[in-house]
Amino acid sequence: MNYEFFIAKRIIGSKAYKSSISAPIIKIGIAAIAIGIVVMMIAIATGIGLQQKIRDKVVAFNGHVTITKYDSNNSQESVSPISKNQDFYPKFKAVTSVSHVQGVASKFGVIRTETDFEGVYLKGVGADYNWSYFKEFLLEGELPDYTQNRNEEVLVSQYLANRLHFKVGDKFQMVFAKDDPEKIPNIITYHVKGIYNSGFQDLDAQYIIGDIRHLQRINRWEKDQVGHFEVFISDYNSLDETAAQIHQNISSLLDSQTITDRYYSIFEWIKIFDKNIYGIIGIMILVAGINMITALLVLILERTRMIGVLKTLGSSNWGIRKIFIYNAAYLILLGLFWGNILGLGLLYAQKYFKLFPLDPSVYYVSEAPVYISLGYIIALNIGTLILCLLMLLVPSYIITKISPVKAIRFD
Repeated sequence: MNYEFFIAKRIIGSKAYKSSISAPIIKIGIAAIAIGIVVMMIAIATGIGLQQKIRDKVVAFNGHVTITKYDSNNSQESVSPISKNQDFYPKFKAVTSVSHVQGVASKFGVIRTETDFEGVYLKGVGADYNWSYFKEFLLEGELPDYTQNRNEEVLVSQYLANRLHFKVGDKFQMVFAKDDPEKIPNIITYHVKGIYNSGFQDLDAQYIIGDIRHLQRINRWEKDQVGHFEVFISDYNSLDETAAQIHQNISSLLDSQTITDRYYSIFEWIKIFDKNIYGIIGIMILVAGINMITALLVLILERTRMIGVLKTLGSSNWGIRKIFIYNAAYLILLGLFWGNILGLGLLYAQKYFKLFPLDPSVYYVSEAPVYISLGYIIALNIGTLILCLLMLLVPSYIITKISPVKAIRFD
């Protein structure tokens, strides 16, 4: 054990240290570190949590990449069919990061009840549809089964169910207009198999999920024709790279579009969260560092006589500075300890008890989601410790200006 660490340890453990004039300032410094780490953890956990939750909701309805025909159709409705006989379906072997491909179609229709009506898109899906996202969204009933014969089971959002007073098992008619307005529209009677809530009200209000074979019949498509393909990838962080590979490995008659391009405004909005996180981290570390600088200066002032004695005994300026930096490091670690306890407690409480709700019409989620990862927690603690210690190097330089003679006489 070197003597600087030994002296720092003796100072920390002494009763006089805990009841000294600097004790309140030291407690404020510890509290600043603890509060800073709590705020930073919450900012990162909720910021990344919101980004992932919103992203997953949009992906659930569209996939990561959409493959369509080149045409002038900019609506949500499928107009030009695509054959399933493609090299990339059902397994996209040319691009290994693609995890799933599914053929879907959508058509606008009007839900008609005895007292009300609502215009929505019926999203037609088949046996290849990935229900993993909607298992999480399901509130009541069951997911439809389209692996057997064509059926009239549909999945309706809670938003539409509340507006139209639907319950699981209820039946309703949906009217699909034909290209020729003079012809009688197609009318299909559906029954509600399940009710879901993605929390993304803009999409929940637009879609119900049904059997794609109804749309194939209405549009007079072949059994192997779909409106477009939805492609899911295994790593969202490589979306742009994977999308470029997908585009290179599909027919020249087909076009591909990423989810970030299709919903540009939403993904640009959630990118702002990163700037907010960096800003909060910077401010909190600055505030914590300033409080620790104040505490260090008070400690130096309080122990000026000790500094003079150590210098008289031959201690170097750097050795004495290390004593106070060790002391400050202990205070920072103490603040980090309590900050982590409190921060993780709040995050897990939010994760399991949903203490803080959000307005889904603004944030697309009904409660603040949290992302908890050991990686960012460790990085945040190490980064805070290092940056605060670096900030303390400058004020500790004042020790070099203390004269041993004056310091011993200091009162």
